[in-house]
Amino acid sequence: MSAKGKIQFFILKNAIVPRNRTKLKHFIQSIFKSENIAFNFLNIILCSDSFLLGINKKYLNHHYKTDVVSFNLADPGKAVEGEIYISVDSVKSNAKSLKINATQEIHRVIFHGVLHLCGYDDQNPRQKAQMRRAEDSYLKKYLG
Repeated sequence: MSAKGKIQFFILKNAIVPRNRTKLKHFIQSIFKSENIAFNFLNIILCSDSFLLGINKKYLNHHYKTDVVSFNLADPGKAVEGEIYISVDSVKSNAKSLKINATQEIHRVIFHGVLHLCGYDDQNPRQKAQMRRAEDSYLKKYLG
């Protein structure tokens, strides 16, 4: 199973931009490989709260702010062709309220979005706990 798809960043809101994006892209590829998920491409869009709220309303009919939304645009059973939208406003707010640095939080949110594309969900307490364990594991591997 190939995990060598193309990953691109699009920065619509210039704040908390992950450094060393080449290293991060390779690590994201390793997540797909570890989770045994093939992917063709992944676009990661860093945007504002208002931009992501518009996406959330238009495509998910959710009328609330969130920090991340993931979409797999591929047909079922095909390699992931994904987009992850991340609100840097929410990431900054999360980091402040959690008393952690924004670098850690942006990576957690990116990995959270990738894990959604790998089939993880977070709709109930058991799923949330499983998602958090995976996020923590990948964060520890990436950030040390």
